[in-house]
Amino acid sequence: MQAIKQLLSHHEIATLLLLLHAPIDVMVATPDVASLQEFDYVEIVSAESSSPQVCLTEDGNAVLRGLGIK
Repeated sequence: MQAIKQLLSHHEIATLLLLLHAPIDVMVATPDVASLQEFDYVEIVSAESSSPQVCLTEDGNAVLRGLGIK
């Protein structure tokens, strides 16, 4: 299992939990998304038929598994 790259704030953990259930639109993303993206826990995915969305990466999923959430 990959080590957590930094300690996450409760806002960042909450954002990961939100993304566990569904991607969120980039336009409504919080500033926490930028820090999570910096550490490769989330990524912006653009489908041709919709606006860009923020989704969990494998590293983001690993963080949630490490917390016993997934």
